[in-house]
Amino acid sequence: MTIVRQPSGPGLLVRFVWWLFIGWWASGIVVGIAWIALLTIIGIPFGIWLINRLPTMLTLRPRTRTWDLGEDTDGRTVYAERGRAQVSWPIRGLWFILVGWWASGLWMAAAWLIQLTVIGLPIALLMFNRTPFVASLYRY
Repeated sequence: MTIVRQPSGPGLLVRFVWWLFIGWWASGIVVGIAWIALLTIIGIPFGIWLINRLPTMLTLRPRTRTWDLGEDTDGRTVYAERGRAQVSWPIRGLWFILVGWWASGLWMAAAWLIQLTVIGLPIALLMFNRTPFVASLYRY
């Protein structure tokens, strides 16, 4: 099987200019909306959707997607997006109820503050990339 990765998005200069003029403040708004959405049962899917897009909002960096290419029984080429093994839903749900909702708020706030230092931007990106895990033990 062959693994294909999605392109990494715009160049570094474009991403920095985006962050400088839009990303730093827009990501703060998205962090606030996402966390408020997590507090409501009906808003949880929207909050998680926003959390998954925080790195893109911050620096236009898309998530890397991995695809497996192979052949089916008829010899045709097929592909499927590959995901990582996940913790079971009951454990993830319990984690979210007991820890994830408040820990993700603190985590995102810390990441947003760290990115304001410019030097801390790489650390903030790592933190935003791991926010789904902090909130619900979801692995990308």
